[in-house]
Amino acid sequence: MYRDDDPYLSELRRVCLALPETSEIEAWGRPTFRAGKRMFAVFEGNDDHPYAVVLKPEPGGREALLQDPRFYVPPYFGPSGWVGLDFTAAPVDWTEVAELADASYRQVALQRMLKALDDPSRAH
Repeated sequence: MYRDDDPYLSELRRVCLALPETSEIEAWGRPTFRAGKRMFAVFEGNDDHPYAVVLKPEPGGREALLQDPRFYVPPYFGPSGWVGLDFTAAPVDWTEVAELADASYRQVALQRMLKALDDPSRAH
């Protein structure tokens, strides 16, 4: 369902795997990114959105994101509050993707991971 050389995947890996104690696990034929055992991002693709990332936005931020045509309610994850960002809808702002990944990560990460993330001596 994906290839390692798919567009956007190497950059998404760079963003997600830069967060403390993260890993990439293939699930449902897709790369998923996890904080410990909990998923915070999925590299997704379907007919309508061939290359996308599915993330859980910070509480209260979902509706604002869905006003932007680059974002959509993904199947399966959507009812749980997740959104998809279609990488093909506009040029990708990787700073924005990093901020969205950070927000999603913060919702599932353990306290020690958050402490490591917020450590001022951590290289960004």
